[in-house]
This record gives sequence, C-alpha cells and structure tokens, in this order.
Amino acid sequence: MDKINILVLGNGGREHAFCWKLAKSQLTNQLFIAPGNGGTEDLAINLDIVVNDFGAIKKAVILNQIKLVVVGPEDPLVNGLHDFFLSDPALEDIPVIGPKKMGARLEGSKEFAKMFMQRHEIPTAQYGSFTVENIDQGYAFLDQMKSPYVLKADGLAAGKGVLIIDDLKQAKTELAKMLLDQKFGVASSKVVIEEFLTGIELSCFVLTDGAAHLTFPMAKDYKRIGEGDKGLNTGGMGAISPVPFMDDQFNQKIQDRIVKPTIKGLLEDNIPYLGFLFIGLIKVGEEPYVIEYNVRMGDPETQVVLPRIKNDFVELLLATAEGRLSQIEIEIDDLSATTVVAVSGGYPEEYQKGKKITGLEKVKGSIVFHAGTTVKEGKIVTDGGRVLAVTSYGEGHESALKQSYGQIEKINFEGINFRKDIGFDL
Repeated sequence: MDKINILVLGNGGREHAFCWKLAKSQLTNQLFIAPGNGGTEDLAINLDIVVNDFGAIKKAVILNQIKLVVVGPEDPLVNGLHDFFLSDPALEDIPVIGPKKMGARLEGSKEFAKMFMQRHEIPTAQYGSFTVENIDQGYAFLDQMKSPYVLKADGLAAGKGVLIIDDLKQAKTELAKMLLDQKFGVASSKVVIEEFLTGIELSCFVLTDGAAHLTFPMAKDYKRIGEGDKGLNTGGMGAISPVPFMDDQFNQKIQDRIVKPTIKGLLEDNIPYLGFLFIGLIKVGEEPYVIEYNVRMGDPETQVVLPRIKNDFVELLLATAEGRLSQIEIEIDDLSATTVVAVSGGYPEEYQKGKKITGLEKVKGSIVFHAGTTVKEGKIVTDGGRVLAVTSYGEGHESALKQSYGQIEKINFEGINFRKDIGFDL
C-alpha cells in the first residue's frame, strides 16, 4: 500500500495524540494539521486554518495532495464538513473520518439523541424537552422531578451547557435564563431536563464504518477542576484506561444493551455514520446507562486510549473509510495508561496566555501531549486553558499515575495547576 498525506483538523491534546499515533504508521507519508499547536509542530506541518473554514480546508487538501482527513472536534462535523466533501467533485473521493451532518446530530442536538435512545430502547435517564413556547410545562416538569435537577442546552455550547442544580427555585430561574435570556445563545433555545443518575461515569469509544464496529479501550476522565471532583466543570483534568471496575460481565452489558443497539439503530434509521462515536456512560449499581453521545473522540481520554491500541492507526482509519472494518481485529495493550492535565491559573474561568513553559526537555519515559500551547519567538508558551497533558504507561493505574505525577513536576509555567488526585475514586 502506498504512503499517503494526511490532514488532521483541530488544535487540542486529542489532535496532538492523533498526530503522534498517525506518525508511527508505515502508511503515513506527510502529516498536516489545521491549525495545530506548539507540540504538533514536531510531528506535522501546522496550517493556519480554522476548522470551520471549509473553503480554506479544500484548498489545503488539493495543494498538499491529502488522501485522508481525520476530524478532531465536533463543530465542523455538526456544520456539515463531511457533506461538503461529498458534494464537491474535487473532494468526493477523499475519505473523511467523522460522520455526516445527519449523524453528527447525535451530539449537535440533545433532544435528537434522547429520542434516538428512546426509539431503540437504549437505557438512559428520563427526560423532557422544552422551548420558550412551553416553558410553563418545563416548570411543571421540574415540580415532579427529584433533586438534583439536570438542565442541558439542546445545542452545542462548548461543553458548558449542562447545569446540575439542587434547589428547585434556582432550577426554575436557570431554565428561564436559558430559554428567555438565551444564556447559552441559540444552543439553549431548547432545553432538555433530565433525571439525575447517581453512579460512576466512564467513556466508551467506538469506531464504525456504518455497519461493522470496533470498541476501543474504555476510559474514565475527571471533569472537575478541584480535588475530590469538586468545583467547576472543565474540559477534563485527567484520564485513566482501562477502567479498574470494568469486569467482563459489565462490559458485556455495555456491548449488548448500548453499543450494538446504537450501531443497529443508526442503520435502521438510515443515518449514515462513519467515524468515531464516544458514548458517555454511567454505572448505576451494576447497570450501564447512556448520559450522552459525542461524534468524536474525547479529550483527554484520547491521550490514554490511543497509546493502548497496538494496530496501525492509518490502516484502521482506511478500513473504516473503505467499509472493511469487519476484517480487522483490534489489538489492545495490557498496560494501563494515565494522563494528568496541567491548566492555566484561573481556568476554567479567566486566565492569561503567553506564559513561557519550561522543563519539557526533562520529561523522561512519558509522553507530553500539547493542547493550549503555541510557539512564540522560538519558545513554547501557553495559549489556552488546558495547556498540556502528561501520559504514562504502568502495570496498573497506580504505577502509571506515579510516573505521570513524577514527570509533570518537571514542567513549569506561571500559574500552572493540576489535580493531585486523578484516580482517587478507583
């Protein structure tokens, strides 16, 4: 098989991990990333293109003779990037890893996802969906729910559109803010209210060509900024794979009740789906429930999932694009992988950029995945809230975490903050 030029879209830790894995493949010729970050420069050519500028992406694909496009974030998929490629004669033969607009609605609309789950009897929390027109019904729905109350903006709100509130009066106030004051812009013109499920969360990743699928290693991430999972939600402060409480029996329940019905449901509903599917799960007692679908890999979970996959990543993605995933067997490393995320001071609220990062060259035996970094006058500086993640292998999660924490201590920038208790609940 000939070597090919590949374009990755995105600029976070997930995309750096993609580049790291793609660069290892015998099938990769030249690697490009748009826009990339300070860490991807070592593996790929960074292109100054934003992920939703489809015209500029087209030019870059033709100019650089790209033969495979791997989409990191959800935005361009929800906005129809895959459809854009298929509708253009100059692009239609270039495979895009990521679903078309119709499939991307699983993440683009919480209501659409809930109706899909209901239709295919996939276990999830009870819910109701409300707009300005029936806000009074929303209030009445809250009255009959038990605390805490879960309010979700229907559309994409950059990971910030979910509120969990203990007080009924406050829940009604927030519902009004979302619907009447557009607290999350157009994303909250419709709001889904859900029952609160108590349990421990985990992430399931699936790669599908629309008919066959492969399940990647499970992972668990830690979303809150503070130790003990306290404080504000973030994009993720660390992750672990495999999940220690996952036994064969529980895994079988996930496959039989959630993964297989989801793939079958997409086929039955005539929703073409090619690419990654991230199923956010919660273990309630001994039963798995779906919290949400995402139509891409998770971040920072990708930084522990990909290092455990032994297959040639390009071969996996080409098999997906060509509809021959059923011929592939996934090979998974028995070692544990853990990642600890370093963030800017003040994140997830206001933070400063442009802080010089030192000590990267001192890291040994771990992988540093960059997220919010850029190169300025030859120096790597901070350029986002989540700055970088340190991923390590170990015989179990304790040994891998010890390694990650030992190495992240060598890295420094003004205001650096990371959780010291990743894996505390396992």
